[in-house]
Amino acid sequence: MELFQVIEDKEGIEQAILCALSSRGAGRKTHISQQHPALLVVSPRAATRGMKLPRQCRTALLPGGMGGVAPRAASAVSYGVSPRDSLTISSREGDTLWAALQRELVTVDGQLVERQEFPLTLEPGAEELPALAAAGALLLLGVPPEELGPLSS
Repeated sequence: MELFQVIEDKEGIEQAILCALSSRGAGRKTHISQQHPALLVVSPRAATRGMKLPRQCRTALLPGGMGGVAPRAASAVSYGVSPRDSLTISSREGDTLWAALQRELVTVDGQLVERQEFPLTLEPGAEELPALAAAGALLLLGVPPEELGPLSS
């Protein structure tokens, strides 16, 4: 598993990612990277508040509309509610959020994930965009969409 870093403001994204990875047998030692992470995940609140980001990373997962404050990255994937975002919300039915991958993406390990729509089960009280960010991070870390379990934030 590749090193990643989550920049967030108490949104539960890192915890959701770690929980999902631990259920797959990946431990905490695989994730922390403070300088040049393979994957940088920026939360909606961190982007809004202009929190400090690493200068560079291999892949960045960013909220849509973040603009020119993004770090230098070989590739960037956006998430949000705009049709321009790579990962969007197509609908919500109770505790199920339907996510749509609008374009193919390449994981940090070089695997191709095809365009598709998939369900995400949200824990009670979970916010949609942080859950979408956690799902996007897990996809980029190589977790297949059909193996994304319940996401909490």
